[in-house]
Amino acid sequence: MAQRRAGIEVENLVREFRKGPRAVNGIDLYVEPGEVYGFLGPNGAGKSTTVLMLTTLLPPTSGSARVAGYDVAKEGPKVRAAIGAALQEAALDPFLTGREHLNLQAALHGLPRKQRKRRGEELLERVGLEEAADRRVRGYSGGMKRRLDLALALVHEPRILFLDEPTTGLDPQSRSALWSEVRRLARDEGVTVFLTTQYLEEADVLADRVGIIDRGRIVAEGTPEELKAEIGRPSVEATPAGGSEREAVVRVLSRFGEEIAAQPGAVAVRLAGGAGDLADVVRALDSEDVRVTNLRLDEPSLDDVFLEKTGRSLEGEGGTEHEDETSGASKKEARA
Repeated sequence: MAQRRAGIEVENLVREFRKGPRAVNGIDLYVEPGEVYGFLGPNGAGKSTTVLMLTTLLPPTSGSARVAGYDVAKEGPKVRAAIGAALQEAALDPFLTGREHLNLQAALHGLPRKQRKRRGEELLERVGLEEAADRRVRGYSGGMKRRLDLALALVHEPRILFLDEPTTGLDPQSRSALWSEVRRLARDEGVTVFLTTQYLEEADVLADRVGIIDRGRIVAEGTPEELKAEIGRPSVEATPAGGSEREAVVRVLSRFGEEIAAQPGAVAVRLAGGAGDLADVVRALDSEDVRVTNLRLDEPSLDDVFLEKTGRSLEGEGGTEHEDETSGASKKEARA
């Protein structure tokens, strides 16, 4: 594989377990340096297995991957020195404080003693844990643990950050705080972020590009806007003010596109000219004195994309046995 700038390069990557089909079945992807890449898929699709391979915690069965310019199978220590990772299960000691965790992590990365304290204070402030810094982690909420785990992943100022479903189970305030920090890292520090998630809004808000994985294969890839544009144009739905207005609403809207299914009592068309037609629709209804009680523009969503590409909704899917197996396998097969 020709080496390009030090982002993430994956070619025909495969991971097989002893039982069942391939958890990851020959995927290719490239993540640009400084890019936020959203990796979407239901539980069991292969997201976490992919992350474990890219972070050197699980060896690939075949194929190749380079992270920060280093081969994950042959240059594990160099990969680990260049990356930070906040995985699904935070490896936190309930009897240590947040500050002690950061000091220990800094020492493990070889930071000088004076720098450890300064870096720890900086990160505690950044993730909003200053007031809880000297409390034992066993008293932390789930959101506080996830924020501490993110801080630990950032101690050595990694070039690439892996976040494996970082906001699962978090309250809206904690989720918003984590989103803000991810945006800042990419924008201000040029950190490459590989983000796995089941939350469509999260990918739409954060990701420069999105890859959708299903049953071990990448089934779609592109910017959120490109993927949504692939499956169709936006639609407009109008609810007539009364039964006598329905024919007039149909007549006006039909000028702007083909009629499609709508909510009971409403009329909807797929806009031939895209969302820009909405103002013309409003003017046309007004010029003919057609009264409506509701007018709504519907844009295609990433959920629509996933449904189109896989035949099922993204959220709420259960896991599979081979995805679950990675948690044990990663511990047994981690390389020094």
